[in-house]
Amino acid sequence: MRGFWGKQSQVAKIDLYMRVTLYVLPWLISVGALTPLTEEVGRDPGAVALARALLALWVAQCAVAMHTIHHSLAHYIDGAPAPWCSAAVALALGGVSVGLVVALQATGEIGDGTVMIQILPYTLLTTAMSTFMLSTLRRLALGTVVAAALIAGALAASGAGAGLAAGGVVIVVFVWLFALATTRSSAWFMAVIRELDLSRDVSARLAVAEERLRFGRDMHDVMGRNLAVIALKSELAVQLARRGRPEAADQMAEVQRIAQESQREVREVVRGYRAADLPAELEGARGVLSAAGIDCLMDRGPGDELPAGVQSALGWVVREATTNVLRHGDARTCTVRLAADGGRAVLVVENDGAGEVSAAGTPGSGLAGLRERLSAVGGTLRAGPAGDGRFRLTAEVPLVREVLR
Repeated sequence: MRGFWGKQSQVAKIDLYMRVTLYVLPWLISVGALTPLTEEVGRDPGAVALARALLALWVAQCAVAMHTIHHSLAHYIDGAPAPWCSAAVALALGGVSVGLVVALQATGEIGDGTVMIQILPYTLLTTAMSTFMLSTLRRLALGTVVAAALIAGALAASGAGAGLAAGGVVIVVFVWLFALATTRSSAWFMAVIRELDLSRDVSARLAVAEERLRFGRDMHDVMGRNLAVIALKSELAVQLARRGRPEAADQMAEVQRIAQESQREVREVVRGYRAADLPAELEGARGVLSAAGIDCLMDRGPGDELPAGVQSALGWVVREATTNVLRHGDARTCTVRLAADGGRAVLVVENDGAGEVSAAGTPGSGLAGLRERLSAVGGTLRAGPAGDGRFRLTAEVPLVREVLR
């Protein structure tokens, strides 16, 4: 169970917790109503038969409630079809249960009404939890008024008195408020969490798409003009060659020069795209982690004073480490420390929430790529569990310029 819980994301944990709570609550409600009922029912065979039927109905209500709540959550959160059939069964069972409670009160086997007041909320709550995610608040309020009128009328007809009839109305209103505060609000909370998680995923995708568009615009700006010139000069060279003019060779030489210039400009664009600026990467990591709800503690140290080659190498480390924190862990805090010690720049990225999965997992291709980049400049990379559910990544790059070259 610990391993299963550790593998879940924060959103999945909240979703699972809320679902289990809503599934178990009807059973706990029925247990709460069981004690006063069994203590007050006498030895009259008719009353005992009614009590046993009521207990059987409660078990059926709980089973139907679990099924209805499950599909109601899917309807409320994901837009799945509403479980109207199971909701109708839940309402029917609830109506029969209330009828049995009123019948027990009429027999006089459960006291003067105190026990009835204790049992009636539990009977109504299970039904309310089964149906409160399937309609609007206005319709739910109208249904509550109708239920209060029916229960008050049934109690008055059974001879329970005006006081118990008014108590039944108060109980129905209480159940309506309680169901709104538990079932309906829980579904709303789960839907909001799901939307926020989807929004964060969409934001990440939009950031990637925006970067691709930027790169595409840069490539168009570089290649569009040069390709147009190459096409025109090639066409001119063809016309000159057909006429036997020696200027055709000059035009083709110019085409060759423009093509070589285009290759150089493309390399510069790609090189600039692949380069990682350390200050920008640190600031971006702080923003991304904060947006994901992770507290980021950052010590930049002498980041702006490091050589350009060191900054580029460590910028890639920050970028990959941030991605790992977001994708492969369940972190709440992340610490980034940058320092220059003994002629080497040391970058440490440490986060909690690594758990047993990260400890037992195999290194990913991202870390392997970082090791290759750092080894090219004489650097090293260490990554692994640091104890107490923490994961630490340490990168070291020499500051000697000759080595970086």
